[in-house]
Amino acid sequence: MSDDPSPVTATRPDSPFHTTGTDHVTVWGSNEADTLAFYRDLFGMSLVLRQPNLDDPSQTHLFFDTGDGRIITFFVSDDRESNPQPQRSGVGGVHHLSFGVDPDRFDEVMAALDDDGRGYNVFDRGVFHSLYTRDNNGLVIELATDKYEIPDDRRGEVLATAQRIREDEGADYAEEEHLAAALEELDLPAEPHDLPDAASGVGGVE
Repeated sequence: MSDDPSPVTATRPDSPFHTTGTDHVTVWGSNEADTLAFYRDLFGMSLVLRQPNLDDPSQTHLFFDTGDGRIITFFVSDDRESNPQPQRSGVGGVHHLSFGVDPDRFDEVMAALDDDGRGYNVFDRGVFHSLYTRDNNGLVIELATDKYEIPDDRRGEVLATAQRIREDEGADYAEEEHLAAALEELDLPAEPHDLPDAASGVGGVE
């Protein structure tokens, strides 16, 4: 980490323009059937658009609603087999994709993955709970759920406040207590969700 790191803040930077949110992420997929089986049939994402890949019409472009109107898309072709082996990539590659799930249905999520015969790991990440599995092509998929209810339009503000609190306390990473303190400071409810116990997933940070 730099000796003089850039400040963490929810304030918009002084830049030529500002993005308005994530429009979509596009992934190189395998075939349509396997992609639908994972993202539509298991993860419950609606298939909202199917059309040719406009840059290469020999491929199909599938658009899924991830649950809040934000879109993930896949380029697929029926001549490509799925490859479930773990993906390896370097700088510039995608490490994982993360989708939100309802904290009240976290046990149901685990049960569905069990029923599908799909392996996964669950970690307590301090300010949220994370479940990690892999899709039909070995891409790491995270299913994250908040420990507390955080309004979408104030998420950046809450996390930046938790960052300041944890830095003031000299903690190595943001923990649940810092998130709760941030919510209270911002006059937001701080009632925790009932989530299963999980191992602390800090990867040697402590």
